[in-house]
Amino acid sequence: MKSAIYYKTKRITINLIIHLFLLTVAVSCLFPLLWMLSSSLKTQETIFKDMSIIPKEFHFENYYLAWKEGGFGRYFLNSVIYTVSVVIGIIVVASLAAYAFSRLSFPGKNLLFYIFMAAMMIPLPGSFVPLFVLMNKLHLRNTALGYILAMINVGLSTSIFLLKTFFDKMPKELEDAARIDGCSKLGIWWNVALPLAKPVLAVVVVFNALNVWNEYVLALIIFDSKALMPLQVALMNFHGEFITKYPLLMAGLTLTALPIIITYIFMQKYIIKGVTQGAIVG
Repeated sequence: MKSAIYYKTKRITINLIIHLFLLTVAVSCLFPLLWMLSSSLKTQETIFKDMSIIPKEFHFENYYLAWKEGGFGRYFLNSVIYTVSVVIGIIVVASLAAYAFSRLSFPGKNLLFYIFMAAMMIPLPGSFVPLFVLMNKLHLRNTALGYILAMINVGLSTSIFLLKTFFDKMPKELEDAARIDGCSKLGIWWNVALPLAKPVLAVVVVFNALNVWNEYVLALIIFDSKALMPLQVALMNFHGEFITKYPLLMAGLTLTALPIIITYIFMQKYIIKGVTQGAIVG
């Protein structure tokens, strides 16, 4: 009896410690977002004086000023176009490539796959010089198409790896049943593989959307025209040599973070399923 009480108390204590640790991690992750939101509603004079999370006065006009002074409308539309185009491109190309590497047999399959995996070890800044030269020769520099193609290339290796791992464990009986129903290889990819891969696709979508949405350095290399720049450029409009407009900057950061947060909320159940189940087909 004492032994049972001891082990029950021990289990409760361990669970309490784990939950306290997870709660601490959650608070540490949420606090910067709350501080950013709070600072976006303060003034330049009170942002460093008022340390409370809830401001004494709410200055919602900061969002209007940030949108107007930073030119957020144009940059926001650019980022939406780039993000949607790149994510769709990565899903199509990576899922086709991953399905081919996983379920088809063709000469040089393993070599090509290892080349894609080796590309994961090359940091993005290490490819800036050859990318700049290639874009110039293809006349794609300072074009939206050039930037979209470059960003698709950036996200391919990781996406192919995640999707191939999933397709490797997809039951062959599903493919056999689809073939009996008259499906081609492309039909199996579209009607069987992609619907089953929703959890992994959600991870791919969020990972690459976040990557494209936050990209800034590559845009500076490819674009010369400010009209083509993504949203992150707008945030630089609030940085001055002597004064930085912190409330407007925080308002801009909030506007920038909001689409990704909304995307994550809507795809949360698929992401959790993909993380917890890994490559197991549900």
